[in-house]
Amino acid sequence: MNYNLVLHVDSDAPEILSLAFSNAANYRAALPNEDFRMVLVANGPAVKRFTREDRELAEQGEKLAGQGLEIMLCNNALNKFGIDREHLWNSASVVPAGVVELVRLQREGFAYIKP
Repeated sequence: MNYNLVLHVDSDAPEILSLAFSNAANYRAALPNEDFRMVLVANGPAVKRFTREDRELAEQGEKLAGQGLEIMLCNNALNKFGIDREHLWNSASVVPAGVVELVRLQREGFAYIKP
């Protein structure tokens, strides 16, 4: 059975990203013997939360990334909000378009969750 999961965050409200992180941690804990991928795709205003300035969220995100959460940020949104890649979390990767990445992952069988 495929347990691959994509979490979609497009809000810059810190509680939404925190909820997504809780979802990821709980998901991982619930499937201790399964092999799966977890991806968080952030687009729109959400990308503003992935800079090093927000230390608490960065620590949560980096910890989850160390446990297997892949973090993908939309390049279009980064450009729109004038965010330089040098200020992003070390664990975050940049994809050309967040919505295209969401479609691609769903086509690969990832379950879509939007906290």
